[in-house]
Amino acid sequence: MDVILLERVEKLGQMGDVVDVKPGYARNFLLPRGKALRANKANRQRFENERAQLEARNLELRTEAEAVQVKLDGESVTVIRQASESGQLYGSVATRDIAEGLTEGGFSVERQQVVLQRPIKVLGLHDVTVRLHPEVTATVTVNVARTQDEAERQARGEDVTVDRTDEEEEAALLAEEVFEDAEQAAALEAGDEEAGEEASSDKDETQS
Repeated sequence: MDVILLERVEKLGQMGDVVDVKPGYARNFLLPRGKALRANKANRQRFENERAQLEARNLELRTEAEAVQVKLDGESVTVIRQASESGQLYGSVATRDIAEGLTEGGFSVERQQVVLQRPIKVLGLHDVTVRLHPEVTATVTVNVARTQDEAERQARGEDVTVDRTDEEEEAALLAEEVFEDAEQAAALEAGDEEAGEEASSDKDETQS
């Protein structure tokens, strides 16, 4: 489906460009969000008539976004999650969580503005892009920790999992060895009992 872009859309084009997109992408995203018009004769004429107004509005929005960028760029948002000693989250941190954290911090950010290739699933500091305008972005740090104390330590540059990982691995190996030894002992004991039962059975048969 051919559409006329009403603003810059990443990986598609600039305002005024006519581009071919999948019908579903146009109907579900570009058209309802006012980012494009169907590229028919009437809309082409409409765009040309409104181009100056659209460009002025885009400049106004970009200026507003740049003002927010100055304040937002470099900000940090803390997200508390349960996680294993090695740092693996029991769950994940998604765009909604980040947007809510930034909003609580005084910034009006919707989850659609948060650019996240995949949900965050480990503790640590994660740089995340926030798209304030098609031409303006800010980078924030998402501090994912188990407690506020850990978040503060991570912010100071500490790795809250390093000094525990080796101990955890050693404990896990030791537990595994103990478990294997117990299994082997149980198997041997079961074998001895079976051998004893067989010997007793043979003895009974001989006596009979």
